[in-house]
Amino acid sequence: MTPNTPPSHAEKPHEGWPFWSILVVDDEQGMRNFLVKTLVPRCQFVMSAGSAEEGAEMLRGHHVDLIILDISLPGRSGVAWLKELREQGFSGDVILITAFADLETAIEALRAGASDFILKPFRVPQILNAVKQCYERSRLARENYVLRRSLPAPADGADGLIGVSPAMTQLAHALRRVAPVNSTVLLQGESGTGKELAARALHALSPRASGPFVPVNCASMSPELIESELFGHARGAFSGAVKARDGLFHYAQGGTLFLDEVAELPLALQATLLRALEDLKIRPVGSEQLIPVNVRIVAATNRSLAEAVRAGRFRKDLYFRLQVVELTLPPLREHKDDIPHLVAHFTAQLAPVLGVEPLTLSATEMDYLMQYDWPGNVRELRNLMERSLILGALNVSALYSLSRSTDDVPAAPGDAPHATDLQTREKQHILSVLDSVQGDKTRAAQLLGISRRTLERRCADWAIS
Repeated sequence: MTPNTPPSHAEKPHEGWPFWSILVVDDEQGMRNFLVKTLVPRCQFVMSAGSAEEGAEMLRGHHVDLIILDISLPGRSGVAWLKELREQGFSGDVILITAFADLETAIEALRAGASDFILKPFRVPQILNAVKQCYERSRLARENYVLRRSLPAPADGADGLIGVSPAMTQLAHALRRVAPVNSTVLLQGESGTGKELAARALHALSPRASGPFVPVNCASMSPELIESELFGHARGAFSGAVKARDGLFHYAQGGTLFLDEVAELPLALQATLLRALEDLKIRPVGSEQLIPVNVRIVAATNRSLAEAVRAGRFRKDLYFRLQVVELTLPPLREHKDDIPHLVAHFTAQLAPVLGVEPLTLSATEMDYLMQYDWPGNVRELRNLMERSLILGALNVSALYSLSRSTDDVPAAPGDAPHATDLQTREKQHILSVLDSVQGDKTRAAQLLGISRRTLERRCADWAIS
């Protein structure tokens, strides 16, 4: 059994292949040496073994992404061992090689779970192309998984942030300065200030931009399953784990893992996360293998982590590890000069999607927006503009129904009939949505972008059952 690491003079790894570990299993020493010599300059870690038994021993102590496996081995054949590997939950790619093959053997190999089948003798480009195809399939699988769980990336330019105020200009400058380095970043700010947009900006402006951006809401995951979600699990690790599964760290390889609401992580998991950040290795639940990871961590919270540390709800060492670079996103009330730019941006962005005409606000209406304190920040402004575009007029009454307190809502612009007209439009729109979902208030509230409690309150005001 021979592990091999790239020599110091090795050429630069092939684009897309770094951080891959490969196991070569062949009983011919010459073939093992040939494959190792071919692969070492292009991969992070290459190992070799002369039998299935030796290969199995190596798998117990090392993480392997790809196995290049000879069919004719002493003891167990390559196909027999491949079947065992799949039954045990090995999810990596396997390329089978052989000097003697027929159609029946090839079909058996593919049914056993082989990713490719190559006849000896073969040329260097042939084996490299097979390895590259395995990588591409793995990369596409990761990207598809990420796309299924991610919100659409903002189409607002490189940084995705709108604003020309001193506060936003300073934030944009800080993001551009921090993005190229690989340090962990902690984003702090109230709910709705755009922390995920800032995280996406860090990713888009970094050398990792071509890799995946994987957002994780730590508050929305079950405490019992969050470790498995992040780090993956082995088959049989717990009840219901009928097969091995990769975690979100795996899917973020080569890219950025965004841990939103990181303050909500259970204390026990905080220690595990700290070890992963320190060692750059993860251990799936129920596994003895340590898997190297190449992931940049961006964390975010709308609570003070320093206060959480003092209260004993957050580990001090993890806090210090996350705040290598700490950026604070300003609440909208501290950069109101950006409101006209945000209104124009949301109007241009949402009108085509909603299929409605753009909305032009009067000076009086804009002044009304400038006076409001926006407890829900930019997210609240966006929701307001979406409802207003649907109604065809500034949805003034929405601020009353959604604000935490009506004390911070300024007097509505215009005369009373105008405000009454807006309230009538809102009532008509809500009734229309309720009618479209056969009175299902939970579904209606989701479509309206408000809470069910708010919808119940409005219906009570209008004496609607």
